[in-house]
Amino acid sequence: MLELPEAGTLARQLGAALTGRRIVGVGVGASPHKFAFFSGDPGEYPGALSGREVTAARAHGGLVELVLGQTSLLFGDGVGLRLVAAGNAVPGKHQLALELDDGSGLFCSVQMYGGLWLGPAGDHDNPYYRMARDRPSPLAEGFDRAYFDDLVAAARPSLSAKAFLATEQRVPGLGNGVLQDLLFQARINPRNRLSELGEDHLDDLFASLRATLAEMTDAGGRDTEKDLYGHPGGYRTRLSARTLALPCPRCGAGVRRESFLGGNVYFCPACQPVRLAVPA
Repeated sequence: MLELPEAGTLARQLGAALTGRRIVGVGVGASPHKFAFFSGDPGEYPGALSGREVTAARAHGGLVELVLGQTSLLFGDGVGLRLVAAGNAVPGKHQLALELDDGSGLFCSVQMYGGLWLGPAGDHDNPYYRMARDRPSPLAEGFDRAYFDDLVAAARPSLSAKAFLATEQRVPGLGNGVLQDLLFQARINPRNRLSELGEDHLDDLFASLRATLAEMTDAGGRDTEKDLYGHPGGYRTRLSARTLALPCPRCGAGVRRESFLGGNVYFCPACQPVRLAVPA
Protein backbone atom coordinates (compact mmCIF):
# COMPACT_ATOMS: atom_id res chain seq x y z
CA MET A 1 0.00 0.00 0.00
CA LEU A 2 1.16 3.50 -0.82
CA GLU A 3 2.55 5.47 2.08
CA LEU A 4 4.59 8.66 2.18
CA PRO A 5 7.92 7.27 0.86
CA GLU A 6 6.30 5.41 -2.04
CA ALA A 7 4.01 8.31 -2.99
CA GLY A 8 7.03 10.61 -3.16
CA THR A 9 8.94 8.10 -5.28
CA LEU A 10 6.07 7.58 -7.72
CA ALA A 11 5.49 11.31 -8.08
CA ARG A 12 9.15 11.87 -8.93
CA GLN A 13 9.16 9.04 -11.45
CA LEU A 14 5.88 10.10 -13.04
CA GLY A 15 7.06 13.67 -13.35
CA ALA A 16 10.34 12.65 -14.96
CA ALA A 17 8.82 10.15 -17.39
CA LEU A 18 5.48 11.71 -18.36
CA THR A 19 5.75 15.50 -18.21
CA GLY A 20 5.04 16.75 -21.72
CA ARG A 21 3.45 13.48 -22.84
CA ARG A 22 -0.11 13.56 -24.17
CA ILE A 23 -2.88 11.05 -23.44
CA VAL A 24 -4.17 9.55 -26.69
CA GLY A 25 -6.32 6.73 -25.33
CA VAL A 26 -8.13 5.83 -22.11
CA GLY A 27 -9.39 2.43 -20.99
CA VAL A 28 -11.63 2.03 -17.93
CA GLY A 29 -12.85 -1.09 -16.16
CA ALA A 30 -10.92 -3.75 -18.05
CA SER A 31 -10.96 -5.73 -14.79
CA PRO A 32 -14.08 -4.89 -12.75
CA HIS A 33 -13.33 -4.26 -9.08
CA LYS A 34 -16.08 -3.29 -6.65
CA PHE A 35 -13.63 -1.43 -4.43
CA ALA A 36 -12.17 0.70 -7.22
CA PHE A 37 -13.61 4.12 -6.51
CA PHE A 38 -14.05 6.69 -9.30
CA SER A 39 -15.33 10.26 -9.31
CA GLY A 40 -18.83 10.08 -10.73
CA ASP A 41 -19.33 7.96 -13.84
CA PRO A 42 -16.10 6.20 -14.91
CA GLY A 43 -17.54 6.07 -18.41
CA GLU A 44 -16.85 9.82 -18.65
CA TYR A 45 -13.11 9.41 -18.01
CA PRO A 46 -12.13 8.81 -21.68
CA GLY A 47 -13.77 12.03 -22.82
CA ALA A 48 -12.37 14.01 -19.91
CA LEU A 49 -8.78 12.73 -20.24
CA SER A 50 -8.14 12.07 -23.94
CA GLY A 51 -5.93 14.73 -25.52
CA ARG A 52 -4.71 16.14 -22.21
CA GLU A 53 -1.01 16.75 -21.59
CA VAL A 54 0.77 15.73 -18.40
CA THR A 55 2.14 18.89 -16.79
CA ALA A 56 3.32 17.65 -13.38
CA ALA A 57 3.09 14.96 -10.71
CA ARG A 58 2.87 15.63 -6.99
CA ALA A 59 2.79 13.64 -3.76
CA HIS A 60 0.42 14.57 -0.95
CA GLY A 61 1.04 12.31 2.02
CA GLY A 62 0.16 8.84 0.73
CA LEU A 63 -1.64 10.16 -2.37
CA VAL A 64 -0.26 10.77 -5.86
CA GLU A 65 -1.65 13.51 -8.12
CA LEU A 66 -1.03 13.39 -11.86
CA VAL A 67 -1.60 16.93 -13.11
CA LEU A 68 -3.10 17.43 -16.58
CA GLY A 69 -3.33 21.19 -16.92
CA GLN A 70 -6.43 22.34 -15.03
CA THR A 71 -7.49 18.74 -14.36
CA SER A 72 -5.77 15.98 -12.44
CA LEU A 73 -6.04 12.34 -11.46
CA LEU A 74 -5.64 11.55 -7.78
CA PHE A 75 -4.57 8.02 -6.83
CA GLY A 76 -5.29 6.63 -3.39
CA ASP A 77 -3.06 4.39 -1.32
CA GLY A 78 -4.41 1.11 -2.69
CA VAL A 79 -3.64 1.87 -6.33
CA GLY A 80 -0.60 0.32 -7.98
CA LEU A 81 0.87 2.35 -10.84
CA ARG A 82 2.95 0.75 -13.59
CA LEU A 83 4.49 2.45 -16.62
CA VAL A 84 4.98 0.05 -19.54
CA ALA A 85 7.08 0.92 -22.58
CA ALA A 86 5.66 0.54 -26.08
CA GLY A 87 5.52 -3.09 -27.18
CA ASN A 88 5.95 -4.60 -23.71
CA ALA A 89 3.45 -6.86 -21.99
CA VAL A 90 0.79 -5.01 -20.02
CA PRO A 91 -0.49 -5.99 -16.54
CA GLY A 92 -3.11 -8.71 -16.65
CA LYS A 93 -5.57 -6.76 -14.48
CA HIS A 94 -6.11 -3.02 -14.30
CA GLN A 95 -8.95 -0.60 -13.69
CA LEU A 96 -7.61 2.42 -15.60
CA ALA A 97 -5.18 2.56 -18.54
CA LEU A 98 -3.74 5.71 -20.11
CA GLU A 99 -2.15 5.34 -23.55
CA LEU A 100 0.47 8.02 -24.20
CA ASP A 101 1.69 9.60 -27.41
CA ASP A 102 5.02 7.74 -27.35
CA GLY A 103 3.28 4.36 -27.29
CA SER A 104 3.85 3.76 -23.58
CA GLY A 105 1.01 3.11 -21.16
CA LEU A 106 0.26 3.94 -17.55
CA PHE A 107 -1.71 1.11 -15.95
CA CYS A 108 -3.53 1.64 -12.66
CA SER A 109 -4.48 -1.47 -10.68
CA VAL A 110 -6.44 -1.47 -7.45
CA GLN A 111 -5.29 -3.97 -4.85
CA MET A 112 -7.69 -4.30 -1.91
CA TYR A 113 -9.34 -0.92 -2.42
CA GLY A 114 -8.31 2.40 -3.89
CA GLY A 115 -9.42 5.65 -5.42
CA LEU A 116 -8.82 6.88 -8.97
CA TRP A 117 -10.40 10.29 -8.70
CA LEU A 118 -10.76 12.88 -11.46
CA GLY A 119 -11.03 16.51 -10.37
CA PRO A 120 -9.65 20.05 -10.53
CA ALA A 121 -5.87 20.20 -10.24
CA GLY A 122 -4.87 21.24 -6.74
CA ASP A 123 -8.44 21.27 -5.45
CA HIS A 124 -9.86 17.76 -5.13
CA ASP A 125 -12.84 17.41 -2.83
CA ASN A 126 -11.20 14.68 -0.78
CA PRO A 127 -10.61 15.07 2.98
CA TYR A 128 -7.35 13.09 2.97
CA TYR A 129 -6.06 15.17 0.07
CA ARG A 130 -6.96 18.42 1.79
CA MET A 131 -5.34 17.38 5.07
CA ALA A 132 -2.17 16.26 3.30
CA ARG A 133 -2.06 19.47 1.28
CA ASP A 134 -2.63 21.73 4.28
CA ARG A 135 -0.44 20.04 6.90
CA PRO A 136 3.36 20.06 6.88
CA SER A 137 5.14 16.94 5.69
CA PRO A 138 7.59 15.27 8.11
CA LEU A 139 10.17 15.85 5.35
CA ALA A 140 9.60 19.62 5.37
CA GLU A 141 10.97 22.32 7.67
CA GLY A 142 7.50 23.14 8.94
CA PHE A 143 7.33 19.79 10.71
CA ASP A 144 9.59 20.82 13.59
CA ARG A 145 9.70 19.80 17.23
CA ALA A 146 7.22 22.50 18.25
CA TYR A 147 4.71 21.21 15.68
CA PHE A 148 5.24 17.63 16.86
CA ASP A 149 4.77 18.66 20.50
CA ASP A 150 1.47 20.32 19.57
CA LEU A 151 0.30 17.05 17.99
CA VAL A 152 1.17 15.17 21.18
CA ALA A 153 -0.52 17.76 23.41
CA ALA A 154 -3.72 17.61 21.35
CA ALA A 155 -3.95 13.80 21.53
CA ARG A 156 -5.51 11.76 24.31
CA PRO A 157 -2.81 10.52 26.73
CA SER A 158 -4.36 7.03 26.57
CA LEU A 159 -3.66 6.70 22.83
CA SER A 160 -1.14 4.06 21.85
CA ALA A 161 1.93 5.03 19.86
CA LYS A 162 0.44 3.30 16.82
CA ALA A 163 -2.90 5.08 17.14
CA PHE A 164 -1.18 8.44 17.60
CA LEU A 165 0.96 8.10 14.49
CA ALA A 166 -1.18 6.11 12.09
CA THR A 167 -4.78 7.27 12.64
CA GLU A 168 -6.74 10.47 11.95
CA GLN A 169 -4.07 11.57 9.45
CA ARG A 170 -2.12 13.47 12.09
CA VAL A 171 0.87 12.73 9.89
CA PRO A 172 -0.51 12.36 6.33
CA GLY A 173 1.00 9.39 4.51
CA LEU A 174 2.18 7.62 7.65
CA GLY A 175 0.49 4.23 7.91
CA ASN A 176 0.93 0.82 9.46
CA GLY A 177 3.71 -0.10 7.02
CA VAL A 178 6.30 2.59 7.74
CA LEU A 179 5.23 2.61 11.39
CA GLN A 180 7.12 -0.59 12.16
CA ASP A 181 10.64 0.69 11.50
CA LEU A 182 9.85 4.14 12.80
CA LEU A 183 8.93 2.77 16.23
CA PHE A 184 11.75 0.22 16.15
CA GLN A 185 14.33 2.95 15.65
CA ALA A 186 12.79 4.90 18.55
CA ARG A 187 12.70 1.77 20.79
CA ILE A 188 8.97 2.26 21.39
CA ASN A 189 6.40 -0.53 21.34
CA PRO A 190 3.28 0.06 19.20
CA ARG A 191 1.15 -0.51 22.31
CA ASN A 192 2.96 2.03 24.51
CA ARG A 193 0.62 4.82 25.53
CA LEU A 194 1.50 8.46 25.12
CA SER A 195 1.13 8.86 28.88
CA GLU A 196 4.01 6.38 29.28
CA LEU A 197 6.40 8.35 27.11
CA GLY A 198 8.80 10.72 28.82
CA GLU A 199 10.69 13.54 27.13
CA ASP A 200 13.52 11.21 26.15
CA HIS A 201 11.05 8.88 24.43
CA LEU A 202 9.43 11.79 22.61
CA ASP A 203 12.86 13.05 21.54
CA ASP A 204 13.63 9.65 20.07
CA LEU A 205 10.21 9.37 18.43
CA PHE A 206 10.48 12.77 16.75
CA ALA A 207 14.03 12.08 15.57
CA SER A 208 13.05 8.67 14.19
CA LEU A 209 9.97 10.07 12.46
CA ARG A 210 12.04 12.61 10.58
CA ALA A 211 15.10 10.43 9.88
CA THR A 212 13.39 7.13 9.07
CA LEU A 213 10.88 8.62 6.64
CA ALA A 214 13.68 10.57 4.95
CA GLU A 215 15.80 7.41 4.64
CA MET A 216 12.87 5.47 3.14
CA THR A 217 12.09 8.25 0.68
CA ASP A 218 15.69 8.82 -0.37
CA ALA A 219 16.04 5.10 -1.09
CA GLY A 220 13.00 5.07 -3.39
CA GLY A 221 10.56 3.51 -0.93
CA ARG A 222 10.47 0.26 1.01
CA ASP A 223 11.55 -3.12 -0.35
CA THR A 224 8.03 -4.40 0.38
CA GLU A 225 6.53 -2.08 -2.26
CA LYS A 226 7.03 -1.56 -6.02
CA ASP A 227 7.88 1.60 -7.92
CA LEU A 228 6.56 2.84 -11.28
CA TYR A 229 8.60 0.23 -13.18
CA GLY A 230 7.79 -2.73 -10.95
CA HIS A 231 11.05 -2.62 -8.99
CA PRO A 232 11.08 -2.94 -5.20
CA GLY A 233 12.17 0.10 -3.22
CA GLY A 234 15.77 0.37 -2.10
CA TYR A 235 15.04 0.75 1.61
CA ARG A 236 15.51 -2.56 3.41
CA THR A 237 12.86 -2.90 6.08
CA ARG A 238 14.09 -3.82 9.53
CA LEU A 239 10.72 -5.14 10.69
CA SER A 240 8.10 -6.42 8.24
CA ALA A 241 6.50 -9.66 7.10
CA ARG A 242 9.60 -10.51 5.10
CA THR A 243 11.94 -10.14 8.11
CA LEU A 244 9.75 -11.93 10.67
CA ALA A 245 11.87 -15.09 10.65
CA LEU A 246 15.08 -13.12 11.17
CA PRO A 247 16.49 -12.05 14.55
CA CYS A 248 16.21 -8.46 15.72
CA PRO A 249 18.81 -6.47 13.76
CA ARG A 250 19.80 -4.62 16.93
CA CYS A 251 19.99 -7.21 19.71
CA GLY A 252 19.44 -10.61 18.04
CA ALA A 253 16.28 -11.47 19.98
CA GLY A 254 13.26 -13.01 18.26
CA VAL A 255 10.91 -10.58 16.52
CA ARG A 256 7.23 -10.82 17.41
CA ARG A 257 4.13 -10.26 15.27
CA GLU A 258 0.77 -9.39 16.81
CA SER A 259 -2.57 -8.15 15.55
CA PHE A 260 -3.27 -4.68 16.90
CA LEU A 261 -5.69 -1.92 15.82
CA GLY A 262 -6.74 -3.54 12.58
CA GLY A 263 -3.36 -4.71 11.33
CA ASN A 264 -0.20 -6.60 12.20
CA VAL A 265 2.55 -4.96 14.20
CA TYR A 266 6.13 -6.20 14.35
CA PHE A 267 8.43 -5.47 17.26
CA CYS A 268 11.33 -6.74 19.31
CA PRO A 269 10.14 -7.40 22.88
CA ALA A 270 13.68 -6.81 24.19
CA CYS A 271 14.31 -3.49 22.42
CA GLN A 272 10.69 -2.32 22.52
CA PRO A 273 9.23 -3.37 25.89
CA VAL A 274 5.45 -3.57 25.96
CA ARG A 275 5.27 -1.48 29.09
CA LEU A 276 7.56 1.40 29.98
CA ALA A 277 7.99 2.97 33.36
CA VAL A 278 5.48 5.78 33.78
CA PRO A 279 7.44 9.07 33.75
CA ALA A 280 7.48 10.98 37.00
